[in-house]
Amino acid sequence: MIEGGCNCGAVRYRAEGAPIVVAQCHCTNCRRQSGSAFSVNLLFKGSAVTHEGALSVYEDKDTFSGNAVLRKFCGRCGSPVFSEPTDGKGMLIVKAGTLDDPAPFAPTVSVWTSTALPWVTLPEGQHRFEKNP
Repeated sequence: MIEGGCNCGAVRYRAEGAPIVVAQCHCTNCRRQSGSAFSVNLLFKGSAVTHEGALSVYEDKDTFSGNAVLRKFCGRCGSPVFSEPTDGKGMLIVKAGTLDDPAPFAPTVSVWTSTALPWVTLPEGQHRFEKNP
């Protein structure tokens, strides 16, 4: 069981099982959404994640794939919690910074390295993709 929540505690979630992958995303949208040089994301089947508390949603239509991504965040404290691609595959991205214990979830993959900031050093041995795999 993996648990986490927003900064103020109004939103809490649980994820069953291990994530499919843990990835760093270097795309411009994830950088802006995370407020950092990249976003660290745990990918789950949407059915594996449950949450309590109200989420606000921003429909991010300006994506490289052309499919919108629903950016879900706490409306009270603003913490980004989930991203949900609308491509019909039923996946849900959990933002690693919201995990109660993020330490075990080192990214094994970096995506959108073609737009990574030049001063970001990617971990040695990490799988890298210029765009989405």
